[in-house]
Amino acid sequence: MSVKLGINPLTWTNDDLPELGGETPLEQCLSEGRQAGFSGFELGHKFPRKPEVLGPILKEHDLNLVSGWYSAELLTRSVDEEIKAIQEHLILLRELGAATMVFCEVTGCVHGQRNTPVSHSPRMSDQQWEEFTKRLTAVADYTLEHGVKIAYHHHMGTVVETEEDIDRLMALTGDSVGLLLDTGHLTYAGGDPLAVQKRHSDRINHVHCKDIRRSILADARNRNLSFIDSVLNGVFTVPGDGCIDYLPIFKGLKTSGYEGWLVVEAEQDPAIAHPLTYATMGHNNLVRLCEEAELTITR
Repeated sequence: MSVKLGINPLTWTNDDLPELGGETPLEQCLSEGRQAGFSGFELGHKFPRKPEVLGPILKEHDLNLVSGWYSAELLTRSVDEEIKAIQEHLILLRELGAATMVFCEVTGCVHGQRNTPVSHSPRMSDQQWEEFTKRLTAVADYTLEHGVKIAYHHHMGTVVETEEDIDRLMALTGDSVGLLLDTGHLTYAGGDPLAVQKRHSDRINHVHCKDIRRSILADARNRNLSFIDSVLNGVFTVPGDGCIDYLPIFKGLKTSGYEGWLVVEAEQDPAIAHPLTYATMGHNNLVRLCEEAELTITR
């Protein structure tokens, strides 16, 4: 059993708020991520989306493609329509050796709207839950048949946020639907990452290591802020720099036999949180935690 350490380009340049790090070239993201010690990157908006273009770029930096976010609209699309929409992304991941797809339903989402409090996140009716999970399982069956397994990303500002949402999603979907455990988003939503890790260990196929600054989260909740404003205020940071206790989670991953990526994904303003400094801190903290949890790290 072994894990790999990856990072998301959000450390350098933000997808939800492109002006954060907008001037930072992809070359800097990749070179500094490798310098910090990571062996792979998730996709971001500055990445080329053709395998024949992106592949050589990653190879030049001795990096693997970890995964990439996909915005699903299964509440308004049929299974066939979603499968058609997913093709380019699926092919890119598969051709470059990424076995996992970060998948999130974005119908009605508010996380990219700076003037909308995250408390206004969309909710599904019982009927919508039933139809959504049926369609999700069908799409996941399809991607798995083509070499890539979905890792569903519970995410603030979307229809699946809370611990209860995750439990319901896992209960209503087939095993082809994997679970992305995001420690930061789950803590933000008031959930317990360790409890979810224990309860759904057999479904977790991807992990985002995002820490929380407790006082800034409390302020965001008290003032009913938007997700974007919370990020700008510094609610997230790299693992080991916030309030989340990662060691029991990592020990749980060891016990469950988790084999996959541990990804640093910490949205911060790069003008305030120096990207290379925080990437290095995140990597070093993951190495230390893996050693304490007896998780073997490979490339």
